[in-house]
Amino acid sequence: MTLTRKQLTLLALLGSAGLLLGALYFQYVRDLAPCKLCYWQRYGHVGALVFGALALALPSRALLALGGLAAASSSAVAVYHSGVERHWWEGLQSCSAPSLTGLTPEQALEAIMNAPLVACDSIPWSLFGLSMANYNIAASAAVAALFVLAIRATR
Repeated sequence: MTLTRKQLTLLALLGSAGLLLGALYFQYVRDLAPCKLCYWQRYGHVGALVFGALALALPSRALLALGGLAAASSSAVAVYHSGVERHWWEGLQSCSAPSLTGLTPEQALEAIMNAPLVACDSIPWSLFGLSMANYNIAASAAVAALFVLAIRATR
């Protein structure tokens, strides 16, 4: 069975919507506050939804390509976030707990008070040893692949 461009685009939209809804579920139902990189991963899917919806209304390979790039950007951020979580590399300054060595008590208090609420290098939830960022790598890549398949279906 060969899927049409419209069907593939709808699947990609469902994938992005599902990932965003899943993130919101963990945030509001499971009470897991997202870090800065978690938010960044969501932006790609918002873009994928916008470009995918536009591609349904105005059939365009360029809009499909932008949707695919948006989903792929979420996967790329998830790769970076996974490395930060696993301490393979350092995260953003605003994503990690401040170093308090060599600070006066007043400076340490200020550093703590200005630190982000959720550190990007912590893993608040995992399944089979994989974090949400780890799962997002594959899921976002699959959504991007659906956009690519939709582009190919327009030929």
